[in-house]
Amino acid sequence: MREAEVLARLATVTDPELDEPVTDLGFVEGVSVGADGAVAIDFRLPTFWCAANFAYMMAEDMRDAVAALPWVTGVVPRLQAHMCAEQVNRGVAEGLEFGAAFGEAGEDDSLADLRATFLRKAFQGRQEALLRALLAQGLGKGALAAMTLAALEGTAVAGPEGARLKCRYLEMRARVGGPAGSGDRAFVTADGAPINAACFDEHLRTLGSVRIAMEFNGALCRGLLAARERASGG
Repeated sequence: MREAEVLARLATVTDPELDEPVTDLGFVEGVSVGADGAVAIDFRLPTFWCAANFAYMMAEDMRDAVAALPWVTGVVPRLQAHMCAEQVNRGVAEGLEFGAAFGEAGEDDSLADLRATFLRKAFQGRQEALLRALLAQGLGKGALAAMTLAALEGTAVAGPEGARLKCRYLEMRARVGGPAGSGDRAFVTADGAPINAACFDEHLRTLGSVRIAMEFNGALCRGLLAARERASGG
């Protein structure tokens, strides 16, 4: 039961570059829960050389997501088979900033700027997916450009993934794009600027380029992970 709760929390943690849950990507290898509420999470990335800052962000996010469970007394994410596993595991366990964990090797004391960049990309990728779904079911560009958040919440999105697309976008819209009250625009740029209906197609192309890059990286990531599992006999 408690392991299932931990896995449910880990499913809210995404790879920062791909905006996909670490559980869906197959990064989480094991979870152990002690009688005292201490949790250990073993995770592995596609290659031994995956970027250390990405690994650090995921380890921090796993720790924070699982620590939110009321019965958890401590969380220890353990990165496996990675060139920087020792620094990542020690730094996250001690609550250090990325730069402090790596000493002179750390490019920045904090990963805040990098997190902000990936948050914007996730927002753009989710918006593009939802806009295309709404266009496909007949909503016009002008109506979408003017749609409020209240109107979007009351709009059913067709298709087996429709509800998920809307939920994921609304979750991100609450974090990116400025004010997110019921009367505010549902679809804005990452900087909060309204989308002009006349420039809708150009905006959609910009979003599409972000999504294509994320999908390419996701396919590459899965391929590397599958190759690693075959090589290890998994």
